[in-house]
Amino acid sequence: MFFRDVIGQEEIKQRLIQEVNEGRIPHAQLICGPEGVGKMPLAIAYARYISCTNRGKTDACGTCPSCVKFNKLVHPDVHFVFPIVKSAKGKKEVCDDYIADWRPFVINHPYFNLNHWLGEMDAENSQALIYAKESDEILKKLSLKSSEGGFKITIVWLPEKMHPVCANKLLKLLEEPPEKTVFLLVSEAPDMILPTILSRTQRMNVRKIDEASIDRVLQTKYNILPADSISIAHLANGNFIKALETIHLNEENQLFFDLFVSLMRLSYQRKLREMKMWSEQVAGMGRERQKNFLEYCQRMIRENFIFNLHQRDLTYMTINEQNFATRFAPFVNERNVIGIMDELSEAQLHIEQNVNAKMVFFDFSLKMIVLLKQ
Repeated sequence: MFFRDVIGQEEIKQRLIQEVNEGRIPHAQLICGPEGVGKMPLAIAYARYISCTNRGKTDACGTCPSCVKFNKLVHPDVHFVFPIVKSAKGKKEVCDDYIADWRPFVINHPYFNLNHWLGEMDAENSQALIYAKESDEILKKLSLKSSEGGFKITIVWLPEKMHPVCANKLLKLLEEPPEKTVFLLVSEAPDMILPTILSRTQRMNVRKIDEASIDRVLQTKYNILPADSISIAHLANGNFIKALETIHLNEENQLFFDLFVSLMRLSYQRKLREMKMWSEQVAGMGRERQKNFLEYCQRMIRENFIFNLHQRDLTYMTINEQNFATRFAPFVNERNVIGIMDELSEAQLHIEQNVNAKMVFFDFSLKMIVLLKQ
């Protein structure tokens, strides 16, 4: 991953390049922003540029020994920390136990989210964390001398998933960092990170990718026709992962749409037996997928509420979703929209707290009966 491979984000690229060329590399940076804007590609391109022994004015050379190692993400001075699922069967307890899967996954899918990584790990119902034991691994790696005499770089993907013990040990490292050490924390929810860690990092907010950049990549790399690429770029709303999902329309998005439509129809018709069966179906999905489904529901409620304003530029729905919205949107109005969103947020909180999923989703479906009539 080079800077040239990062979609859009020209301003941030220039800032990172300038830091390196002027010798002002912060020991800890927090790269944060919404999903799909290129935070991880930026972090890897930045790490490559720092490590490159023959860097140019705008990018790494791609041919020096350091860059050759980066092509396979096997640079000995660059370490990755990311959420994992503990596996007693395979004795997988730290990130290095998953590194053989992680490297090709990141190389082949530079724009990815937690759900994609969970699928790669076959996580099923488990929730991913950066466990306490990982802090000892970080300390051990950083206590070693740099293999190539340059910076030792640790890229932490989703630090908000850190176990409190791990977070506190990382805090000590950030307070007294070893010489020539760089931490790159790549976060989607910085508010969930320890405030003491936040205060010791230099924050960089990555904005949504501009539509023109997404449109250009879709046409040049994915051979999408201009008329379609413009529509997909708008629908993506700055999220390249969403643009890719729109192209491939993955099975999960279709499943979420079908489940959402089914619930709204059953709740409106007050079909309690079918609603109970619906709850059992959703309860059969893994916890992470349940949380993703509730996020999808929140987005659909928001989009249908906005749809009533007849401002096409403000809505971000697929053609199927828009077709459903023409009939469903009038039922989402100023009298019930806040109530529905509150119930979805509460359901999400309960799922995170491991409350019985059948109870959570059946309770939510019952409340929708009342809310849709308001």
